[in-house]
Amino acid sequence: MKLSDAFLWPGTKVCEHFGVDPKADAGLIRWLVNTLFYLTVSLVIVWIVVV
Repeated sequence: MKLSDAFLWPGTKVCEHFGVDPKADAGLIRWLVNTLFYLTVSLVIVWIVVV
């Protein structure tokens, strides 16, 4: 597994769950899921560090 595949893993798994090809037009769906996932993770980390 390449590093890029590891970063895109959450969105790829969600697309596969819904039966959508993540490499085709579902790239925006995969991008949205990855953005929300990493935003949540980043906010939790910032919250832990600051508080």
